[in-house]
Amino acid sequence: MSSGGLELPPGDAGRDGGPAGPAEAPPGAAAPPGAGVPPGAGTPPGAGAAPGTVAVTRPVEIGVELDWDAEAWSEVRTRAQRAGRAYIWLNLVEQRLRAVVAAVLRPVYEPVHGEEWVVAAAGPAGQEWVQRAVAVREVSRRKGYLLDPADDNVLSFLTLPQLRELMVQHWPCFEPYFDDRREVELALDELEVTRNVVSRNRALSLTVLAQSERASARILEILGSGAGVPSADRLPVDAVEDLVGDRYADVVQVHPDRVRLQRQLPAEDLFGGARRLDATGIGLNLLVQNFSGRRMVRLAESGCRIRLLFLNPASSAVKRRERELGLKKGELSRSVEMNILHMRRVRSKLRDPGAFQIHVFDETPRFTAYLVDGDGPDGVGVVQSYLRRARGMEAPVLVLRGGRNVVRHDRHARDGDHGLFETYREEFESVWLDSRPVS
Repeated sequence: MSSGGLELPPGDAGRDGGPAGPAEAPPGAAAPPGAGVPPGAGTPPGAGAAPGTVAVTRPVEIGVELDWDAEAWSEVRTRAQRAGRAYIWLNLVEQRLRAVVAAVLRPVYEPVHGEEWVVAAAGPAGQEWVQRAVAVREVSRRKGYLLDPADDNVLSFLTLPQLRELMVQHWPCFEPYFDDRREVELALDELEVTRNVVSRNRALSLTVLAQSERASARILEILGSGAGVPSADRLPVDAVEDLVGDRYADVVQVHPDRVRLQRQLPAEDLFGGARRLDATGIGLNLLVQNFSGRRMVRLAESGCRIRLLFLNPASSAVKRRERELGLKKGELSRSVEMNILHMRRVRSKLRDPGAFQIHVFDETPRFTAYLVDGDGPDGVGVVQSYLRRARGMEAPVLVLRGGRNVVRHDRHARDGDHGLFETYREEFESVWLDSRPVS
């Protein structure tokens, strides 16, 4: 035996009675390792093999390709986020549709068929899928999967397409409650792509996700979602916020800067139609520079009560802020003064100047806040903290929903907890009391 492997017998294969290959070996004879492997197989390039020898193939390392890099993990998390968001919408639609089907069809079929009313409602056309739902329910019962007694019925085991089928089959029963059958069917059709993608954990594109969110919102509107959030017109309620928003108090949006805020929540959407507007900050640029004076006059004339609280342009706090931002002396104070003058011109055009109040304060500015309809249950707030080296345009932004009931799930929570909107509203009132009016 040589160092390169087993040494083969000399001469031609088959001559002198030697076997031509492993297939011709005598019964019971073990084939040597490497037999049947072409010479040089598995030999690294440049490595010579001894004449008449066969190199043994090196084992391949297994599992190296199973590792995910940072890019792969990022892609997976993105998929999970989109699928989770879509699942919440689908869950809401399915629960609402199930409740509607039960409310309409149960009084028709239950008096005659009892607990089997869903089977009866499915009829011959739905015999296959309703019997499958019955079987799944029985298995779930035996294995203890039914933890909530409210789910111990056949209707809870029907899928969204099956609920839709029940609705379509019995449309005369639903017609008194809904105007357009075709609209309901089209909206449910749009959800089928998303439902299939989510149920099979495939990639969900942003386009399909947006389509499913629009379709879900439309279906919930048709079926009567009963959102009951007064500020939904100004700041639409997201399905995710509606379910888990209390985890973050009353913060409904976070933006890295004001530019991104205005893409999602333009000044017209924020301030338009307001009944009350309270704003405090250094120069209030979000309002003054993004909401025209003409629109502000119409807003005040329509009954909106406006209170604007500027930092006094002659105060030492303005000079300190100029040094923080590296501005020339007087640059910031002139900008604030120009904003105040503009608001004074707007106020002068009003029949009731008392509805439009302008004050200045001399304290160190800690934040800027725009509180819309803060005296009611439908308030919306935009808040930014002042950073030492960043202008207001560059500071992170919190969007708050006033009037939201903050639910606490931990046992240590105190009753009467409120969100950040109320905190900033109280702070505004405190500074307002110590401020001075501008004539």
